[in-house]
Amino acid sequence: MKRFLILTAIATGPLLAGCHKAPEPRSAVELPSVAIRAQTVERKARAATEDVVGTVRPKLSAAIEAKVSGRIEKMLVVPGQTVKQGELLVQLDAHEIQARYDQAAAGRQEAENNLKRNTSLMEQKILSQSEFDNAQAKFRMAAAAEAEAKTMLDYVKIVASFDGVITRKLADVGDLAAPGKPLLQMENPNTLRFEADVPEALIGNVKLGDQLAVRLAAITAEIAGTVAELSPAADPNSRTSLVKLDLAGAAGLRSGQFGRVAVPVGEAIAIRVPTAAVIQRGQMEMVFVVISNHAQMRLVKTGSHFGGEIELVSGVDAGEQVVTDGAAALADGQPVTIKP
Repeated sequence: MKRFLILTAIATGPLLAGCHKAPEPRSAVELPSVAIRAQTVERKARAATEDVVGTVRPKLSAAIEAKVSGRIEKMLVVPGQTVKQGELLVQLDAHEIQARYDQAAAGRQEAENNLKRNTSLMEQKILSQSEFDNAQAKFRMAAAAEAEAKTMLDYVKIVASFDGVITRKLADVGDLAAPGKPLLQMENPNTLRFEADVPEALIGNVKLGDQLAVRLAAITAEIAGTVAELSPAADPNSRTSLVKLDLAGAAGLRSGQFGRVAVPVGEAIAIRVPTAAVIQRGQMEMVFVVISNHAQMRLVKTGSHFGGEIELVSGVDAGEQVVTDGAAALADGQPVTIKP
């Protein structure tokens, strides 16, 4: 009986031990190998910049005002309307000015008739030279008065001074127009510039003709800006100098947009990788580095963007191979094969 129990214990021992053995974790070796593209990263020199905020403004803009006083009879445009140079925008009531012109025209006609009679008398030596000179002077005065009245009459028609678009309407039919009181505002949307107040510590790095990168919140790509105007004096209150940059045309560009211009401050050396190499997961940014034919995940801190590249501030050292294609599908420790 004792011998039977001993044999039973020996036979069932391994079976019981196998029932309590924990399953082995799945190792990285079991993951399938993936073909990827990688790039050996190195430190690259770049121009270090500091952003200065600014606003897109029209290069050509105007406040449309009346040169004479009068009631607005017709308002022919609305905000957003495109107009051509010389196109009629506002028509003023012209009754009073028309009456002045008619009076001046009649005075000029009378003076002209008197001059003709005096010329005939002068040729007959009946009129003295002084009387003839007086008639000539009166005619010139009457002609000048008529020309002045004609000019004032032309002012009742307010026209566009350049091709552009109406941005604001500040008056309407029935309102009194007067010199110095804007009626409309217009601008040329095809010629825009970026204006920024650059601090005095940075203004020494900006020169006329410099090409600076401008970034706008409404436009993804950077826009090249050429320094066209540079204020020679700083504002004593803000200690800044106004810089104006002509902008290259871009879709979605319009006046009033907020943006930043990159002002150079020196040179910096940093590691840059293609933007596709950086994976965003929540608040974390990571890349995969190829080590011994395996993908190793690295948490990184990114910096500035440079076209299709992004700067890595930390997490990767120069000389390491970073996965640039297929990184999003990788797992930490997965075998990889680098495509040629």
